[in-house]
Amino acid sequence: VPKKLVTTVSSCADDTLTGLVACNPGLRLLQGHRVVLRNDLAAIRGRVAVLSGGGSGHEPAHAGYVGKGMLTGVVAGAVFASPSVGSVLTAIRAVTQAGAAGVLLIVKNYTGDRLNFGMALERARAEGTDVRMVVVGDDCAFTAPGKAGRRGICGTVLIHKVAGALAEAGASLDEIEKKVMAATKVMGTLGLSLSPCSIPGSKPSFQLAADEMELGLGIHGEAGVRRMKVLPADKAVETMLKHMTDPSSASHLPLTPGSSVVLVVNNLGGLSCLELGIVAGAAVRCLENRGICIARALVGSFMTALEMAGVSLTLMLVDEELVRLIDAKTTAMAWPNLLAGPATTRREEIPAPVEGPRKPQDETGTGPGSARVQRVLERVCSTLLDMQDKLNELDRGAGDGDCGHTHARAAQAIREWVRARPPPAAPAQLLSALADVVLEEMGGSSGVLYGLFLTAAARSLRDRSDFPAWADAMDAGIEAMQRYGGAAPGDRTMLDSLFAAAQALRSLRTPGANLLQVLAAAVQSAEAAAEATRHMEAAAGRASYVRSSRLEQPDAGAVAVAAVLRAVLE
Repeated sequence: VPKKLVTTVSSCADDTLTGLVACNPGLRLLQGHRVVLRNDLAAIRGRVAVLSGGGSGHEPAHAGYVGKGMLTGVVAGAVFASPSVGSVLTAIRAVTQAGAAGVLLIVKNYTGDRLNFGMALERARAEGTDVRMVVVGDDCAFTAPGKAGRRGICGTVLIHKVAGALAEAGASLDEIEKKVMAATKVMGTLGLSLSPCSIPGSKPSFQLAADEMELGLGIHGEAGVRRMKVLPADKAVETMLKHMTDPSSASHLPLTPGSSVVLVVNNLGGLSCLELGIVAGAAVRCLENRGICIARALVGSFMTALEMAGVSLTLMLVDEELVRLIDAKTTAMAWPNLLAGPATTRREEIPAPVEGPRKPQDETGTGPGSARVQRVLERVCSTLLDMQDKLNELDRGAGDGDCGHTHARAAQAIREWVRARPPPAAPAQLLSALADVVLEEMGGSSGVLYGLFLTAAARSLRDRSDFPAWADAMDAGIEAMQRYGGAAPGDRTMLDSLFAAAQALRSLRTPGANLLQVLAAAVQSAEAAAEATRHMEAAAGRASYVRSSRLEQPDAGAVAVAAVLRAVLE
């Protein structure tokens, strides 16, 4: 039996309503019943009350749609079970006593719901209440629906909205019944699922093979019309829309080019939001290609089937009045708070800002300085390319074994960049340009860390390039890496080698320092620090998730940095 996060199986339908009401100041429970009502019942005096409901397990339906401008109240059954006649009748009495000018019941087309709501309606009428019932059957799955008719699924939510907006505007029960009946006839829904669902305490309702999807299944896990191999999202959406609009099917929705629709892309409960967005984009594109205008699109979880990984598409043919009713304000928590406007994949993109022209000193360098830079960069690149396998091997124990690949990618990119145009000789421009190349091509967090280091170091060298400026640049680069990367010396990262070299380079601030001696000391310090990471506990980076007993090797990043410094400073 699949795991569920419930308190007890028997109380789950009550507990979910209790939670919803606890978190929503606009809702109240009706004492002794699984009924949720608006907390401002006085506001419906003289207006039509709109009630709906059905089994639990379809959350946020139905209680999520209670609010001003939508439902006055809902009656919930146990999971996937119709509510009792007594609870429906009590809800009707509660809104009638609050002064409602008639009651409209919106019921999904299932035998249990029709019977229980119907029986309550008859008894309320016997008490003198004007009650009407609209049965919604929007399922397009079956090409020849049997005697039971079409099932009521996610389209019901649009009917809640239309009825609630009319009632809020003060329409009469006759007018609401007529307009709502008309809306149910221009609407269709179709589901598609990748997995079954399971009632708390029970096994899944059906099985689907790992490579199968099912078309047209119901919101209780009832069978659909056909099983097929899993399709990519765009093809799946095309298949769904084709089935929904197939003229040879008795339950199809007639869609002609130029039609206006409201589209609902509904998560059946267990699909990731990432997949839902992909399906939504595919649905809009597919409808646009058929010449359909998507007046509004709603994307989210509207009527679910517990944890079923699937999606349903609802289309309602709309005129201006229906769009106005869909747009009307509501306080219902599950109705999306969207900017009113059509859906389209053809929205103009905001142009990306263009970089300003480079300053003259940014131009490429020529002369002896530039040639020396080229030689040094070529040496760095060769070193990193030669070390690729070694670095990958060192990284395998602690990370994902790609440190060598990442550095080789950077080396390849720098080599191509140098060969395409002579690099600038001015230190600040050179480091900035290298930062751009590394950020663009290297990838991984090391790419960003090198980018941070080079960008900050370049800033220190903007107007000076004396020896102390290089020591300042090293410190500025390390400070930037620490600020954003969060590592400190001793955390077993590339920073250990850099920090050791920086300590040695500080001697450059002493007047008359011997450059070659200081550089040699910096390289030796970096190499010793890299070797010392072998005995450190990783406290930052991906290696920090690995037990230190497994890290007998030095840190790959630290080794790479030491090798780069040797290539640069030799």
